[in-house]
Amino acid sequence: MGVPFPIALTATARGLTCIRIVLTNEPASPDSPVPGNREAERILETTAEQLVAYFAGRRRNFDLPLAPGGTPFQERCWDQLQRIPYGATISYAELARRVGNPKACRAVGAANGRNPIPIVIPCHRVIGSSGKLHGFAYGLDIKRQLIDLEIASLSASGEPAAPTIDIDSKQRSSF
Repeated sequence: MGVPFPIALTATARGLTCIRIVLTNEPASPDSPVPGNREAERILETTAEQLVAYFAGRRRNFDLPLAPGGTPFQERCWDQLQRIPYGATISYAELARRVGNPKACRAVGAANGRNPIPIVIPCHRVIGSSGKLHGFAYGLDIKRQLIDLEIASLSASGEPAAPTIDIDSKQRSSF
């Protein structure tokens, strides 16, 4: 697919339901629309094309119908994740503030961990308040690769890296 690691996709006629990064110790499964479901097949094809463009540094935003299927709180978190600019990072505390519950750092961390559509719903852009990487379902190495890819793409285009926002939003620095 033109990506740095194997990815399996799942979709229904309503939208993309899952992006699964296939780790080396687990079997890869093929993309799986409902057989004969043309809309799901189209969504998978479009997703694959957009992911290839993302990993090539040619796409910063995704234009896909999404159907992640979470709780209302998870969906609020996932909506806020999609508002984090390409190449930027925020803290879990900032994400908790953005969903309207500043004390819910652990809950937003759990919602991030249950995000079924990573990369497109960019949970990799949430980091610890210290600026260190924390928590990513597919490991910190892949989280680092995704953040580095975005920063390198911005740099290659002559744009400055987006700011990292710490827990108190007092200090902004490049990641």
